[in-house]
Amino acid sequence: MPNQLLDLLLTGTIDTFIMVGVSALIAFLLGLPIAVILVNSAEHGIAPSKKINQLLGWLVNITRSVPFLILMVALIPLTRWIVGTSYGVWAAVVPLTIAATPFFARIAEVSLREVDQGLIEAAQAMGCNRKQIIWYVLLPEALPGIVAGFTVTLVTMINSSAIAGAIGAGGLGDIAYRYGYQRFDMQIMLAVILVLVILVMLVQAIGDSLANTLDKRKL
Repeated sequence: MPNQLLDLLLTGTIDTFIMVGVSALIAFLLGLPIAVILVNSAEHGIAPSKKINQLLGWLVNITRSVPFLILMVALIPLTRWIVGTSYGVWAAVVPLTIAATPFFARIAEVSLREVDQGLIEAAQAMGCNRKQIIWYVLLPEALPGIVAGFTVTLVTMINSSAIAGAIGAGGLGDIAYRYGYQRFDMQIMLAVILVLVILVMLVQAIGDSLANTLDKRKL
C-alpha cells in the first residue's frame, strides 16, 4: 500500500476518532441523565411526574425519528452558530451529538428499567433518598447494560460519521467519497471499508468485554 494512501487513511481515522470521541462523550453525559429522569419520572418510578416524562419522551422520540442525513442538513444554522462553520470535523460533532444523545438515552432507559424493583423497594425501606437510590442501586445494577448500550451507540456513531464525512465533515467517509467514489478508485474505497470494519469490531469487542466483566463483578 503506497505511503500516500497510508497517510490519507491515518488522517481520516484520526478525524473520525475526534468526531466520534467528542460526540460520544457529550452524548453519554447528556443521555444518561435523560434516561435516569425518564425512568424515575415514570408512573412507577421513585419520582413520578407525568408531565415531565411525557415532555422528555416526546422530545427524545422526535429527535430519534429524523434520519441522520436530514438532521445534519437541518442543523446547519445551529452548527454554524456553535462552531462557526458547517464543514469539517468539529462541525460534525454537533449533529452527531444531537443524534446520538436520544438514541443512547433510550437504550440506557431500558437497562435502568430492568433493575429489580425489589432492590429499589429495599433501599427505600432502609431510608435511602432518591439520590442515594440512583447512585447506589439503579446505576450500579444497570451498569453492564448501560456499557453494552453505549457500545451499540458508538458503533452507530461510527456509521453516521461516515455519512457526515461524505458531505464535507472529513474523516473516513470523506476519503471514501472524494477519493474512492468520485475518482473511481476501488483500492481506496476498499481500504476505507476495511478500516471501518476494524474500528467497529474493535469497539464492539472492547465494549462486550467490559460489559461482561462488570456483569460478573455484579454477580
